[in-house]
Amino acid sequence: MHPRLAALSIALACATGVAQAQQHDHAAMQAKPVPVVADDQDHSKMDHGKMDHSSMDHSTMNHAQHGKDAPQAPRTPIPPITDADREAAEPPAHVHHHGNGVFSYVLFDRLEAWDADPGAGQAWEAQGWIGTDMHRLWLRSEGEREAGHTESADIEVLYGRPVARWWDLVAGVRHDIAPGNGQSFAAIGVMGMAPQKFEIEATAYIGASGQTAARVEAEYELLLTNRLILQPVVEAEWHGKRDAARGIGSGLGTIEAGLRLRYEFTRRFAPYVGLVHERNFGGTADLMRDDGEATRDTRVVAGVRFWF
Repeated sequence: MHPRLAALSIALACATGVAQAQQHDHAAMQAKPVPVVADDQDHSKMDHGKMDHSSMDHSTMNHAQHGKDAPQAPRTPIPPITDADREAAEPPAHVHHHGNGVFSYVLFDRLEAWDADPGAGQAWEAQGWIGTDMHRLWLRSEGEREAGHTESADIEVLYGRPVARWWDLVAGVRHDIAPGNGQSFAAIGVMGMAPQKFEIEATAYIGASGQTAARVEAEYELLLTNRLILQPVVEAEWHGKRDAARGIGSGLGTIEAGLRLRYEFTRRFAPYVGLVHERNFGGTADLMRDDGEATRDTRVVAGVRFWF
């Protein structure tokens, strides 16, 4: 080949290789531009909107985001609960009282009447006290009349003192006015509120002639509305010795169960209607049969409950 043609071919080949290399570098730069920042460059003049965010450290961004959304610790940390705090939250173990002021309370829980086959009848149950929160004089009485005759009646005078939360210990005397001749007993018992808000009275009696007896009464108040209240009551009596003159046999003598529905016009005054069932057992039932009396009785009653 002519020397001039050979030189021209070499020059063209070199120019073509340089052009292809430039095109390759330009395509690579367009695919992923990488900004180059000099050490002395002013970062305040940089256009951050044009930066390639794909090159940023996303783990750092996620950490910052989670730190922003995480709940902040309280400025004043809550101190841990101590034994002293727990002790202060417990109610006092002793019975709370308000001083030595003298107060009083009288409740006629039952003052009722009915009309049955033997004749119209009336019954009452009342209690009251006067004294301080720690020392009280209690008066209790209950009885029943039927066809103009007093079937049973008694009165109790007791000293009461609280022995536990909601419970009082009482001791004193009871005098039976009827049936038969009057008779007196020494009395000791407890009265208060059991779990589930059952009101309990349990009393034991010892007579001068060696006669013993016990009486237990339990009642509950079920609020149907704020003023309409259903009150179930159960009362039972036991006797230790037979006393035919008074119509009393030994063992379980009488159980009376009542269900009374009252409406409280005020908290102090409430009329009621109810159903009462009374049944005699054992020796007491035998004595009643001998006298020609029924050993069980069911009656509809109407009465009033009030206190002051």
